[in-house]
Amino acid sequence: MGKVEDERAFFSEAWVEPPKKEVAPVEKPHYHGHRDRLRERFLAGGADALPDYELLELLLFRLIPRVDTKPIAKALIARFGSLAEVLGAPASLLEEVKGIGPTVATDLKVIAATAQRMARGEVRGREVLSNWTQLLDYCRSAMAFEAREQFRILFLDKKNGLIADEVQQTGTVDHTPVYP
Repeated sequence: MGKVEDERAFFSEAWVEPPKKEVAPVEKPHYHGHRDRLRERFLAGGADALPDYELLELLLFRLIPRVDTKPIAKALIARFGSLAEVLGAPASLLEEVKGIGPTVATDLKVIAATAQRMARGEVRGREVLSNWTQLLDYCRSAMAFEAREQFRILFLDKKNGLIADEVQQTGTVDHTPVYP
């Protein structure tokens, strides 16, 4: 651009466009695509490919859309210690963690109940006491989300298949009194 006539002498020279600076391409933030990458890692390696907080984060993606769920997942694991403890915690305690409301707490309890029922369903109908490992697997799945100890009676058929599992007594965190 050259000089422009300025009949009132307001501008001594016309505005000259400054040279354009080369702008570096904008890099995407590190968290861009995080959900997709996490989902892909899960699909490629299963649950064992992810630590507890990332597996919990995957669940929270669906329960809390459009929110960064990593800090919430880490806070839950820090508060309760493990994924099993998070799912086993009462809804009222879950709601004490920032970002968890009544709806999300209820959804986590539904997920826990579904996992527990699925685990029990896999064990029922097979010979539970045919070896010690199967018995321990059943007891772990039946009581994994319980906050207090339980005294249970397992009713078995003559082939050691599980007929019923009844809770006879619920105790404290570390013992259950049983009286004859």
